[in-house]
Amino acid sequence: MNASYEIAKKLLEIKAVVITNEDNLFTWASGIKSPIYCDNRLIMAYPEFRKHVASEFAKRINELDEDIDVIVGTATAGIPHAAWVADLMDKPMAYVRSSSKVHGKRNQIEGIVTEGQKVVVVEDLLSTGGSALNAVEALKEVGADVIKVYSIFNYNFDELVVSFANHLMSYESLTDYKTLLPIAKEIGYITDKDYEVLKSWSENPKMFIK
Repeated sequence: MNASYEIAKKLLEIKAVVITNEDNLFTWASGIKSPIYCDNRLIMAYPEFRKHVASEFAKRINELDEDIDVIVGTATAGIPHAAWVADLMDKPMAYVRSSSKVHGKRNQIEGIVTEGQKVVVVEDLLSTGGSALNAVEALKEVGADVIKVYSIFNYNFDELVVSFANHLMSYESLTDYKTLLPIAKEIGYITDKDYEVLKSWSENPKMFIK
């Protein structure tokens, strides 16, 4: 059993994955209407699971050819995971807001990230990639060298691949939709009918937009 399978199965076990019907679809910031929602924030409530996730992130970051200077989280869901990874790796940690504050020091980046530092970005999940790439651009503006974006989960959207390619940025996820969906069917988390709808939606994520 590989790490991707284990993490996907655990997300189902803690009920981080919520399935809804066509009358109560989730609406994402990107405008996509979705019959599924993966709430990785619930991982915070499970110490052993969150340690496992942090360990997997650290393992993959350590496999990079680059020596990373700062672990950067995205606000808000990426912050706790970035903090646990930074602590495990004994690295400085920072986080990036979606936009600059309108008060105080008006920072978009909190913590210390300086020109020339090599950083990785930790996100809880990637859908179309907009928020993560916004963080990447903010880091580049202060002269940081962003090596890679990591997430716990991604939806395997083609748009995600294209967006990251257009920004000349790479990403890696601990698990993904294509891994999770068959497991959900296998353990009875979803019905055969749910599976077909969820599979069709993943192939055409705009199918419910009218």
